[in-house]
Amino acid sequence: MKKIVIAAAFMFVANIAAAQDSFKADALKVIEISGAAGPMQMAKEQIMQNIPEANKIEFSKDFDASLPSLYEKLAVIYMETYTQDDIKEMLKFYNSPLGKKISNSTGELYKKSTAAGQEWGAGLQGMMMKYMK
Repeated sequence: MKKIVIAAAFMFVANIAAAQDSFKADALKVIEISGAAGPMQMAKEQIMQNIPEANKIEFSKDFDASLPSLYEKLAVIYMETYTQDDIKEMLKFYNSPLGKKISNSTGELYKKSTAAGQEWGAGLQGMMMKYMK
């Protein structure tokens, strides 16, 4: 009887682990297809401007090699924030025509939003100076 209970417990734990692996794989897919990884490529482009030409290829390889560990951490955050059903619905959305359009425009929106934020920040500095006198 004890062996049956242990075997059942082992199977239960294995099923939970498999479900978590599936959940994590789906979360990673959402990160990939949603455009959430886009800002990392923008950061890479900005950093590359400061890297000497002779080192750019090696830096690019190292940068790209560092991304999977970041995406793993982001997947955990998604799993803490959303249910597995939420993630599955996100996958459905991002595989739809509108979802694809949104994910394909994320990089451009990020660039334009950054520029708008910088412009706003410059104006805000002037406003702050007015009140700091």
